[in-house]
Amino acid sequence: MILLAITQGIGFDPGTWRQVLSSGVDAFLIREKDLSTRALLDAARWCQDAAPEVEFWVGGRLEVALAAGCGLHAPEAYPQVDPSLLPLSRPLHEEGQWAARNAVNQLLIAPIFGTPGKGTPWGPPRLHRFLDGLPASGPRLLALGGVAPDTAPGLRHPRLAGIAAIRPFWGGDPAGAVAQFRGRWADRPDDGTPLLS
Repeated sequence: MILLAITQGIGFDPGTWRQVLSSGVDAFLIREKDLSTRALLDAARWCQDAAPEVEFWVGGRLEVALAAGCGLHAPEAYPQVDPSLLPLSRPLHEEGQWAARNAVNQLLIAPIFGTPGKGTPWGPPRLHRFLDGLPASGPRLLALGGVAPDTAPGLRHPRLAGIAAIRPFWGGDPAGAVAQFRGRWADRPDDGTPLLS
């Protein structure tokens, strides 16, 4: 099970970020739209030094991702990026986007559950129908949007690699959230999904 923590979008806080980075998450998406290019690059490099075992992604800033040597999460309206340049992640908000986005490294399927301002939720039945129709290989797929440790087990599917989340990891006990996610997911054997780095 892959756990991807996404930053809250409220700026770089080394103390809080260190707690999340050391909590046992596998990957970390820095989504900080208000940071300058220099500040975002400095934050990305700080993260890499603080947790070299964690896979890193930068949201919406190709130049920073290239300079830091990490992956890029290109949001919905982002210009087309050549997937050969660097690891590439995209959102997947509806089934029809699969054909145009399945050449990337990672897709964040969202929102799974009701999330303010994020559109109609997929819900587990629709998610499973979609996953059932996919080929066995392709990009890593993570569920995002209102997913918590108690709802994550209902999302399990051989094609789903894990969970991406914000709130569970930033609520004061990120290591506890990681333990809960992994514990609730544990009745399905680990599928051995590798990290992309």
